[in-house]
Amino acid sequence: MPDQLVENKIRCDKVTLFIERGCHYCRNAEEMLKKYNFVPGSLEVVDITQRKDVQDYLQQRTGQRTLPVVFIGRCCIGGLSDLQNVDCKLPRILQQIGALR
Repeated sequence: MPDQLVENKIRCDKVTLFIERGCHYCRNAEEMLKKYNFVPGSLEVVDITQRKDVQDYLQQRTGQRTLPVVFIGRCCIGGLSDLQNVDCKLPRILQQIGALR
């Protein structure tokens, strides 16, 4: 059940990053997020390599086919370029959802 997998991973108090192994965009997004001091469990990286069903569900839910897919709280902000666009606001956003120490 790809919908249950995705919905069970997304929570209002954490960042969820859906990635595929070997994707340099995914690796860059993960590195960008890991520079923050997250509360344990508030950053989850979900590897969906070879899970076309999950990627199909993410496309249905977000309108985005490419990876990574970044959720801050329950809101999909998009992919790497979208994450980069909010970089200067990210500390405040992460504090607001209670994801940072």
